[in-house]
This record gives sequence, C-alpha cells and structure tokens, in this order.
Amino acid sequence: MSERPPGGKKRTAPAAREVPAAEFKATCLELMNRVKATGAEYVITKHGKPVAKLVPVSAPKRKPFVGSMKGTVLKYDRPFDPIDGEYDIDR
Repeated sequence: MSERPPGGKKRTAPAAREVPAAEFKATCLELMNRVKATGAEYVITKHGKPVAKLVPVSAPKRKPFVGSMKGTVLKYDRPFDPIDGEYDIDR
C-alpha cells in the first residue's frame, strides 16, 4: 500500500521533457512561459545528448516593506536639545 497525500492522489514529480536545440531555439519564449505557468522542466539536447536544463527558478522571499526600518533609527533621550558642535550659521 502506497502512502498518498490528503485528497487521495499520488503526487509524482513531472518528468523533464527532452527538446532538441533547434526546437528550443524556435520556441524558447513559449517554453519559458510554460515553465513559469506550470513548473514544467525541459532538457535541451544537442545530437541526442543533454546539454542544458530549463527549470523554474525559486525567487528569494522579499522582506515586507512595512517595518523594514525597525531598529535602524537612533534613540535620543532629549531630541530637542541642541547638539554640541560648530555650525555654519554661527559664523
């Protein structure tokens, strides 16, 4: 008895389809769109030998913008007191 994920269907990794280099050259953009949409994988062959593999890329997770500056602002105990030092306006 094989283990199945919830839903009853057994999941198998899709087999990479082999594509000759000439066909890949003619349909490159279409294949890239298909990889993006479905996650399909393609092995590009030259004279029947595999030379490259077209697979979906996993984008790194982006940090949320809100809260991204947390902890980067300096804390001043007395923010309205003048800062020691010489200023151009004082000259």
